Parts: sequence; structure tokens; C-alpha cells
Amino acid sequence: MTAIEVLLLQLDPDLEPPSYAHSEDAGADLRSTESFELQPGERRLVGTGVAIALPAGFAGFVHPRSGLAARYGISIVNAPGTVDAGYRGEIKVCLINTDRRQPVSIARGDRIAQLVVQPVSVAAFVPVTELPSSSRGIGGYGSTGGILGSAQRGAVRPRATQRGDESMSVPRERA
Repeated sequence: MTAIEVLLLQLDPDLEPPSYAHSEDAGADLRSTESFELQPGERRLVGTGVAIALPAGFAGFVHPRSGLAARYGISIVNAPGTVDAGYRGEIKVCLINTDRRQPVSIARGDRIAQLVVQPVSVAAFVPVTELPSSSRGIGGYGSTGGILGSAQRGAVRPRATQRGDESMSVPRERA
């Protein structure tokens, strides 16, 4: 992997700075600046105690931590969150507890998200009156299939579509 220089301002000097658990990891762990309990269905904007300056042509993407998601149902509302190269404020994470029954306690210093730094392209939008055709066309949500096992078992069958209607007909389960 090639390392790029990212300037780091440690806003909370008592927290560990972003770090990679393994040398091959794509995401650097971000930590919580506070202790709190996240109730079922609750979301909360949480500081990480760091601000960065990314080089032009790069962006940071804040992803959920897979262990928190699998064990506790903790995710990020706007996953991935985007940190633009020109942003200089504190990186904050909008956590959500997707578990319907259990609150989750987060302690100050807990790893709550991971930051992936990637090169990005800037688009030059060119107005046209018509787009070129493609094999996919205007097919949107669900147009390329889904969970093959369910579709093969006949659990979900597409309705006849008209003008890009991507609705699906789902049979009712029997009690």
C-alpha cells in the first residue's frame, strides 16, 4: 500500500489518534470523545476528537465498524460519511442503534467507526438532450435481481413493469 500524507490536528489530546489495527487494513479506527448509552432506534452525533487536512484529489469515507454492527447493531446513519478535502472541522460520526430491544453503551475512547482515505475524481458535467443507450437502460432498484436463492424458490417474483416501474410482488406468508 502507498501511504499519503494526511495532516492531523488532535483536538482531544487524551484520545488515541486514528490508527490501523493491521498493516493491510483500509480503515483507520476513529474513537469516541464521550461516554453515552444509545437507546434502541436512537441516533447520536459523536465527536472523534480529530480534524484532518486531506490532499486535493482525496476524500475520507467514514464507515461503520463491522464488529459493532454484527454484535450490537450499531451503524452510521449516512454510511459512509464523506470528509471532503477542504473540510477542516472535527470529524463526527452519526451513530444509530438498529437493535430493537437493547441499548448499547459506548465509552470514551471506544472505536466507533473507521476512516478510509481514497482518491476521488471530480466530474465535469456536460449537459446533453439525450443519453447514449446501454444494456441496463433505465432499470433501477431491483432491476438486476436480488437474493438469488429467494428468487429461484419463487418467494419473490417481479411484476410486469411499465416505464421503469421497479415494484416487486411479494406473496404473503401463511401463518
